[in-house]
Amino acid sequence: MAKVTIVFGILLIALGLAGFFGTGSIHYTALIPTWFGLALCAGGALAISPSETRRKIFMHINVTVGVLGLIGAIAAALQGYGHARSLGEDPDYIALAAKLTMAALLLIYVNLCVRSFIQARRSRQE
Repeated sequence: MAKVTIVFGILLIALGLAGFFGTGSIHYTALIPTWFGLALCAGGALAISPSETRRKIFMHINVTVGVLGLIGAIAAALQGYGHARSLGEDPDYIALAAKLTMAALLLIYVNLCVRSFIQARRSRQE
């Protein structure tokens, strides 16, 4: 799972950089997925360890970062959409797409982590 974490971290970094440079390097908040991606890459690198205890600790930290990012991305997408609609305007569809893409990536990542944790627990019990 550590290598999967690094892959998702790289995808989030790419999403953040694409959003930032794709919008003319004006909105620094477009880099938020990049920071979550860097955190996942660092945590994934630390989870590559022969020590099972260290691996478990860092993977639990990584999935916590994923859940927090997922909640934050969904909340930001809903807030941005709701705010624009309450003003009678169209939302910023690029920002909305970036937030929903981040949420989708993190939902997939958290789902994979939970399945991996369940499978690991079942294999230890057998």
